[in-house]
Amino acid sequence: MKQYTQLAEIQADLRAGSLRCEDLVRQYLAAIAARPEINAFLEVFEAEVIAQAQAQDAAIARGEWQLLTGLVLGIKDNIAYKGHVFSASSKILDGFESLFSATVVERLLAEGAMIIGRLNCDEFAMGSSNENSAFGRVLNPINTDYVPGGSSGGSAAAVAAGFCHASLGTDTGGSIRQPAAYCGLVGLKPSYGRISRHGIIAFGSSFDQVGPFAKSIEDVALLTQVMAGPDAYDTTCSTLEVGQYVPIATDKKYKFAVIKELLSGEGLDPELQAAFQQKVAQLKAAGHEIVEVSFPYLPYAIPTYYILATAEASSNLSRYSGVHYGYRSGNATDLESTYKKSRTEGFGEEVKRRIMMGTFVLSEGYYDAYYGRGQKVRRLLRDKSLEILQQTDAILTPTTTGTAFKFGEKSDDPIQMYLEDIFTVLANLTGLPAISVPFATHSNGMPLGIQLMGRPFAEAEIFALAKALQA
Repeated sequence: MKQYTQLAEIQADLRAGSLRCEDLVRQYLAAIAARPEINAFLEVFEAEVIAQAQAQDAAIARGEWQLLTGLVLGIKDNIAYKGHVFSASSKILDGFESLFSATVVERLLAEGAMIIGRLNCDEFAMGSSNENSAFGRVLNPINTDYVPGGSSGGSAAAVAAGFCHASLGTDTGGSIRQPAAYCGLVGLKPSYGRISRHGIIAFGSSFDQVGPFAKSIEDVALLTQVMAGPDAYDTTCSTLEVGQYVPIATDKKYKFAVIKELLSGEGLDPELQAAFQQKVAQLKAAGHEIVEVSFPYLPYAIPTYYILATAEASSNLSRYSGVHYGYRSGNATDLESTYKKSRTEGFGEEVKRRIMMGTFVLSEGYYDAYYGRGQKVRRLLRDKSLEILQQTDAILTPTTTGTAFKFGEKSDDPIQMYLEDIFTVLANLTGLPAISVPFATHSNGMPLGIQLMGRPFAEAEIFALAKALQA
């Protein structure tokens, strides 16, 4: 099977007549069947995606083209697709079928995307390793001893393994960028409100954003352009004009902010630290400006995120009771036991841990001490980030503290697992756009990712900055 890194390459072969959409889809289906152990897909829509491909081939024969003609896409299992099961990889929603499609799905289908299946993830998007799914863990296709990252681990693994050309994930605290780094992909968390959340199962409503995975910045930019824009079904969606994200301008010199506290490398993998400093030197040599800045509030980002995000999770997940839909315990005898037993049996351990944390910080006597203070710190983090971005074009950090880790290394220590998000949560707390791009390979053979965080709704600039970084 020919390996494509950009949709433009696929479309060129389709125009030349050397490729048909149906052949492309069948190649992806064969790749999925050849590596079932990766466990990236919870369900493959084989008959449906073949029918979509045949319809596209007929349209091409008539000379009809769309922006995403030839794009085969996988979607995370917390994104609604009408007439299809979606469960957020949780037993408590086992068998639940959506009555409508998410806005992002409708917009992608309208531009010619073909959806090949729904992708495994950490349950309710809570996790950094994809070890928390009710349907088994996802393996990293680069080396199956390693985690693919989370929570959108299935989305990243599917693209990295060549099961689809691109995929959708959601990012609440780094759930696109971290698996993108672990699997050697480009992954974007857009500005909060840039892309509609309508049809997305909520984890933290003031944090969640949908974003794409792909092998190229160009495809990530194109998918973002198609999905972005106002939506009557989501009042948190911005009405600001989207504009054109492609083609990407690459002729400018930029000013990158580097956080002084990171340059010491404390807590960083030594090879990652060296690669990051080498990249900074390369940017300088290419004529870009590097500005060292201090960010003294950075250590507060993780605790603030886990106070606020778990509080929102506690509220959002209260609707899953076993009464109206989804899993209901067979051991329940009355209304109270239906709630207790269905939620106890239906939710996994990590989800229950976060619900309990969130319920605690929202409880009487603790609300002001934890949740109220957390919101104040969140504002400090945003103000400081915007202050830095007034003087520079982007904040440059590693995406993670190291490469993907081996299964079981951190699963018994929630604190170590939560610290995996130390560089990514800032973008979610502040609502700013952030992208991860691969930039080096570790001696263990696993990829390393570098992150750019930019100004609100400056996605076009983020893509240009990322191209400058790759160059």
